[in-house]
Amino acid sequence: CINSNQLKYLLLSIFCCTSIALANASSFPQKPITLIVPFAPGGGTDSIARDLSKTLSEKLGQAVVIDNRGGGGGSIGASMGSKATPDGYTLLFVTSTFVTHAATDESAGYSIEKDFSPVAMIGRGPLLVVSNKSLPVKTLSELVQFSNQTQDINYCSAGLGSINHLSGELFKQKTGAKLTHIPYKGSGPATIDLLAGRVQVFFATIPTILPYVETDRVNVLAITSEKRSPLFPSIPTAAEAGVPGFNLSTWWGIVAPAGTPQDIVKKLNESINYAASKDPLRARLAKEGAQAYKISPSEFQKMLNNELKLWQGVVKSANLKIE
Repeated sequence: CINSNQLKYLLLSIFCCTSIALANASSFPQKPITLIVPFAPGGGTDSIARDLSKTLSEKLGQAVVIDNRGGGGGSIGASMGSKATPDGYTLLFVTSTFVTHAATDESAGYSIEKDFSPVAMIGRGPLLVVSNKSLPVKTLSELVQFSNQTQDINYCSAGLGSINHLSGELFKQKTGAKLTHIPYKGSGPATIDLLAGRVQVFFATIPTILPYVETDRVNVLAITSEKRSPLFPSIPTAAEAGVPGFNLSTWWGIVAPAGTPQDIVKKLNESINYAASKDPLRARLAKEGAQAYKISPSEFQKMLNNELKLWQGVVKSANLKIE
């Protein structure tokens, strides 16, 4: 039981704390924001981050400075982001690899569930399942059948634990296809060997493989979206090509260190959603077969948890051990 004076002080304290929180949100940011990009400058991910930073800087009234911290499949930058001060002034640019790497490598150096506060999605797009021109298959069901007959088909990836790698493992688990994984140090070398016929199949991101699709240097077996893409209206979905439920995407988003005030997270979410809906980022995403993807921080958290569970299950079923 409390007396009237104690109640008055309690209400005053609640009012003051609420006022400070509102002031923090309304005045944020008061200095430049650092956006850690856990990949080297010049790549597709870096370009998307830089397009985002332009409009986001204008929206927030402060510079958003790119800090490239490549290496370790993105784990070096992610680990750095997890240890930053949780005040909204250091953010981490993340992609699908953020989850697949955490699912496959126990020494990744960060925990998605404990170390980060999801802020906003930027965009997402499907994968294309492509094959070397010499492979005598036209659909996913034909690929499964042919692989079981020959048992001599390789699929390539940008590296162990990449979205390409785990997509191939999920495909094998869903279909029983006999495919052997060949990892490369990046999508570039993997694509070169695919074109040369040294590997036969690639579960590829659209930006990686698009130039070779447009010049008819690969066969496209399916797109991993639920519906056909306006960019590729003639390419069947995985379900249409014989493998229902094989719906996957690559994506880009922003997270903050765990403990970042939720009022600041909310303001960043609204600002990032705005930036992703405007050019130049909107145009870049469309060109790469992707689109802006507007969700709340809590929805983003749910998506991350679901993907982590999916890929951990794939890793366990395949008995993958990646260090």
